Amino acid sequence: MIILNIFWLLISFAAMELVAWFTHKYVMHGFLWNLHRDHHLKDHDHVMERNDTFFLMFATPGILLMYLGMKGGILDPRLWIGTGISLYGLAYVVMHDVFIHQRIRMFTRADNYYLKAIRKAHKVHHKHLGKEDGECFGMLWAPRKYFQAAKASTKNA
Repeated sequence: MIILNIFWLLISFAAMELVAWFTHKYVMHGFLWNLHRDHHLKDHDHVMERNDTFFLMFATPGILLMYLGMKGGILDPRLWIGTGISLYGLAYVVMHDVFIHQRIRMFTRADNYYLKAIRKAHKVHHKHLGKEDGECFGMLWAPRKYFQAAKASTKNA
């Protein structure tokens, strides 16, 4: 039974990348652009952005599922699905806010091709200041060309 719950955790974590991509492309760059717009500005004069409200939107299902799952016991799949969603949220914060945008100055000299590819894809995403013509909407995965370029640059370094 525990293997099934680990399966739920891993599937929910992976599925969140698809949810994040879809939400970023069609919601954040769509009808909720007014909340996401400040994230694409070149200069930030505040520690927090309106874009940070998406954290609450994404965190709520994970917290709710973990809460309900705890009532059902350690083997309740809701606990593990909520944990997978929450772990994705933690990975998102570390990757996006800490590594890419350097809201906390850490990992400034990462020389790993995976990290280089993710950083480059996100920079390409941010070169578009408007909500149209965007690309690279994922967070933990990027189009193949970024991985190929990063792997080549890591070998040549």
